[in-house]
Amino acid sequence: MDSFSAEGELLTIHNAFHQGQYQAVLDFDTSSLSQSNVIPARVLKLRAQIATGDAAGVVSSVQNEKGSEFAAVKALAQYHSGDNAGATKQIEQLVESSSENATVQILGGIVLQANGRTEEALSLLSKHQGNLEAIALITQIHLQQNRTDLALKEVSTAKKWAQDSLLVNIAESWVGMRVGGDSYQSAFYVFEEMAQTPSSTSTKSLISQAVSELHLGRLPEAEAALNQALQIEPKDIEAIANAVVLATIMGKAAEQQQYLEELKKAQSDHAFLTDLEEKSSLFDQAAGKYSARVSS
Repeated sequence: MDSFSAEGELLTIHNAFHQGQYQAVLDFDTSSLSQSNVIPARVLKLRAQIATGDAAGVVSSVQNEKGSEFAAVKALAQYHSGDNAGATKQIEQLVESSSENATVQILGGIVLQANGRTEEALSLLSKHQGNLEAIALITQIHLQQNRTDLALKEVSTAKKWAQDSLLVNIAESWVGMRVGGDSYQSAFYVFEEMAQTPSSTSTKSLISQAVSELHLGRLPEAEAALNQALQIEPKDIEAIANAVVLATIMGKAAEQQQYLEELKKAQSDHAFLTDLEEKSSLFDQAAGKYSARVSS
């Protein structure tokens, strides 16, 4: 039996992790788990620790652990600690020696994609044997490539055998946000249910709800969801980044500048800031080709 299936003993901790309920993952009682599930549960706990900002603590705690799973976790923690070279080197070694390991596939794919090595990430993730997180990551990568067709194909295939999976529903909602139309509303229902249900609410689900509200043109509702997320975690990077976008759309210049400065201080190399700088540079280059014409 699949430990992450509806009958599996890891379903609760697995869903909590992907809903962004990292404290619930850290608090999850693993004392009664079967031996085969102890390491997968510990990996999720370590990843939740990284997600809550304690990557350095994870590097230290797995320093003397043996096994490919913990080596992959260490690499992910190194990446989030700023040691990108060390993380990449570790993943490259693991790809050579343990590419069939599910944890290596997932965490290796994350690190490789973060370094722009998309084809290597997809090659590694494609080795999965029915792993839903691998499918979700492949879907996410295809969306980053603007290959909505491939992302849709990935989700459609997964739905044939895992249509009730939370992770598949989330991945389908990501695709829906790109497809648009009626799919916006379908994605909203998924994210709103997670965000507004007390047992599953988190900054992550609230941000997702806010983004879906934004796509539906419901700006006040998007603002309310983002404010709720920021009340829970004022320093959440993705909440701040989305607040910049929303404030810009709503014409709130002072708030936009405030959130932009917060984002720069928190993570100066955030993808949003990098993209913004690139587009600003392209605009300046285009504008430089023209000169103002003054009518006499």
